[in-house]
Amino acid sequence: MQTTTLRRTAAALALAATLTGLAVAPALAAEAPSYDFSDCPAIPAGVDAAQWKCEVLTATGSLHLGSRDIPELAPMTITHAEGPLPDGSKGQVWGALRGGPTPVPGGLTGHGPLPLALQPEYGGRSDFYSVGDRMGLFTLRYRVVSPLLPEGCVIGTEEAPIEIRLRRVGSSEWISKNPPVIKFAATDTAFTAPAATDCGPLTRLVNHRLGLPAQTGNTLTLSALYTFKTYDQLPPR
Repeated sequence: MQTTTLRRTAAALALAATLTGLAVAPALAAEAPSYDFSDCPAIPAGVDAAQWKCEVLTATGSLHLGSRDIPELAPMTITHAEGPLPDGSKGQVWGALRGGPTPVPGGLTGHGPLPLALQPEYGGRSDFYSVGDRMGLFTLRYRVVSPLLPEGCVIGTEEAPIEIRLRRVGSSEWISKNPPVIKFAATDTAFTAPAATDCGPLTRLVNHRLGLPAQTGNTLTLSALYTFKTYDQLPPR
């Protein structure tokens, strides 16, 4: 029993060190970064590759979820493709969402060595066509990460993910023309945050610690850099 306790404590401290390093990761630089287009998805058969774009968005920001403030999110990258279908209608194909875990201040218990982190995952639905300052929709789940929690502990399910509807804040800024890179800020202050599920015996503790479920008061604010390439500039998928 003592050996098991020591192993759990060692694992918790190791994860705490990792998450502390992530917590002080620098925000996105204003200069155009080097973008990775390897997550660009295959586009539908019969479309014009020169009219289809693979779009890559990298963002940092802050999150208020339930009762917790997370002031500096780990960088998140979203990749998708869009363009006209053969019948002239708008088409979209999902690529990937990649993002590391972000520590929750205070950890699992509010104090002590047990860390707690949230890691974003794609929720299964997206629509990135913008109308004015409204930037479409994407859904996500937050995986809840801690040494004492099972891997399946999540906020948002496949059937009912968190729906994010970003609205652009202020004006967009061209950082670079070649490659094309645009900087902008966006926020959503109206999404619903469900309770965490599948967290084992500590499910109630996780929800109490995060203040979930929360119908109102949740806020996601992002500072983003966006770039694209048309598919005639990319290797065949």
